[in-house]
Amino acid sequence: MGDDARQRWQQRFDAALAAGKVRDVDYTTLSGVEVQPVYGPADEDAVEGFERIGYPGEFPFTRGLHASGYRGRLWTIRQFAGFGNAQQTNERYKMILAEGGGGLSVAFDMPTLMGRDSDDPRSLGEVGHCGVAIDSAADMDVLFDGIDLGGTTTSMTISGPAVPVFCMYLVAAERQGVDVGTLNGTLQTDIFKEYIAQKEWLFAPEPHLRLIGDLMEYCAEHIPAYKPISVSGYHIREAGSTAAQELAFTLADGFAYVELGLSRGLDIEQFAPGLSFFFDSHLDFFEEIAKFRAARRIWARWLRDVYGAQTEKAQQLRFHTQTAGVSLTAQQPDNNIVRTAVEALAAILGGTQSLHTNALDEVLALPSAKAAQIALRTQQVIAEETGVANVADPLGGSWYVEALTDDIERQAEEIFARIKDMGTDGSMTSGILRGIEDGWFTGEIAEAAFVYQRALEKGDKKVVGVNTLTGSVEAHDKLDILRVSHQVELDQKAELAERRNARDDEAARAAVQRMVEVGRTEQNMVPAMLDAVRAEATLGEICDALRAEWGSYTEPARF
Repeated sequence: MGDDARQRWQQRFDAALAAGKVRDVDYTTLSGVEVQPVYGPADEDAVEGFERIGYPGEFPFTRGLHASGYRGRLWTIRQFAGFGNAQQTNERYKMILAEGGGGLSVAFDMPTLMGRDSDDPRSLGEVGHCGVAIDSAADMDVLFDGIDLGGTTTSMTISGPAVPVFCMYLVAAERQGVDVGTLNGTLQTDIFKEYIAQKEWLFAPEPHLRLIGDLMEYCAEHIPAYKPISVSGYHIREAGSTAAQELAFTLADGFAYVELGLSRGLDIEQFAPGLSFFFDSHLDFFEEIAKFRAARRIWARWLRDVYGAQTEKAQQLRFHTQTAGVSLTAQQPDNNIVRTAVEALAAILGGTQSLHTNALDEVLALPSAKAAQIALRTQQVIAEETGVANVADPLGGSWYVEALTDDIERQAEEIFARIKDMGTDGSMTSGILRGIEDGWFTGEIAEAAFVYQRALEKGDKKVVGVNTLTGSVEAHDKLDILRVSHQVELDQKAELAERRNARDDEAARAAVQRMVEVGRTEQNMVPAMLDAVRAEATLGEICDALRAEWGSYTEPARF
C-alpha cells in the first residue's frame, strides 16, 4: 500500500482548501502549538488491517465522511424543542437561532405523535405537554412564523403520522413563498423502530411502508436535498438496549428501507443519500465513539457489497446524535450538565453531523429557557474552546478505540445474521417483520435492560447521586421547571373549532376522501394528501380516514 492512503487524503484536503471549504480559524493548541488537520501512521504497511481504518473521507469512512473533518464544517447545533402551542414553541425557536443554534428540531406532543386532534377525547390532558400541538397547516404557519424555511434546515421527530405532518410543513413553506423543491431537512418516518421500541404507530407495518415508499419517491423526484427518513437508534437505546443492539437494530432497519426503495424501482445512488440516522450518545465514552465509527464502516460496506451502491455519496452514513435522556437523574440534577457534556464530546469525536444536547431538567419536565441555554452553550464551549474540531478523527489509530470498533462491528454482524435467519426470503425486511410479529426485538431489549438494572441494584454499575455519593449540599435539589398550563389545551381546542368553522368544510372532507381513494390505487398518495392539507383538513381527520381504511394494529402479547 505504501503511503497511498495518506496521499489520497492530501489530495482531497487540498481540493477542499482550494475550494474555500476549510474554515479560516486558529488551528493551534491553547499553548500556541500548531496542529495538523489529520494524523496517521508513519508506515501504513506496518499497521495490519489499516484499510479498515484509513483516512477521513475515504471508504469505508471509519474516520469520517470528509477529509477536512470539522475544519471543513462544524457539526450543526440542532436543539430539539417543542412545548405548548405553536406560538410558544416559535418563541423558543427564535431564541435558539438567535443564540447560535444552526437548525431546528421539532418535538411534537403525544396527540400529534399518535395522529389525534387536540379535541379528540383521547387527547385530554396531553395537549402540548411533551411537545408542540399541531392540528393543521395553520399551526405549522404559526410554528415557523418569521423563520425562513428556505434557509433553515428543520428536523421533525415523528413517525406514525409523519407523512401528513410533512405535508403541513410543505404547505407552510408554500405559504411563505418558498420554493419547496429547495427545502432541506429531515423527517424521522422510521416506523420499524416504533414497533421495536417506542410504540407510536397508527397501522400495521405494511400500510406504513406504503406511505414511506410514496414519500421516498416524492422527495427523490421533487425535493432532492430533503431526507425523508431518519432511521432512529435513539429510541431503541433509550428503551434499554446495549450499544451493539442499538447499532445493529438501527442499521438493519436502514437496510430494510434500502430494500423498500429498490422494490419501488428507485435509483440507489439517488435515494440512499436521503437516508439519515439518529443515534443516542450514552455515558460509556469510548464505546459510544467506537459505535459511531463502526456504523459508518458497516453501512458503507453493505451499501456497496450487498446493495450495489457505487458512489461515495450513496455509501456514506450521515447521522444526528442526541445525548442520552435515560442517563439523566432526578437526584442531584446539576450533575446532568456534566453527563451531557461528556456524551456530547463522544458524539463529536465519533463524527456526528448534527447534535442535540439535553437540558439538565429534562428528567423532570420540558426544558426551562435557562436549562435550554446551558445545553446550547455546552456545544458552543466544546466547539469554541476545546480544540477538538481542529483534527479529523483525533482518536483514529488508538489501540483501544480500534479494538472496540472492531468488536461492536462483530457483534452487529452476528445480530444481522440472526435477523435475516428469521425471515422467509433472505431479505432484511422479512426478518424484521417476523421479529416484530414474534416480539423478538422487544424481548432482546427487555433482557438487556434487565441485566443493566440488576447491575445497578447490585452496585456493579455506579450512578453518582443515585446508588453512590448520594449526599448533597442541599437537602433537596430544587429546580424551576417548565409547566404547561391546562389553558394551552383549552385555547388549542377553541382555535381548532374556529378553524373548522372558517374553512370550506365540504372541500376539506372531499379532499380527505379523494386521498383515501388514491390510497386504493398504486398512485403516489403525497399529492392528494397535500391537497387535503391545503384545504385545512386536520391531522386527526386525515389519520382517522386512513385508520378506517387500513385498520389499526395491536402488538402480540409476549410474556
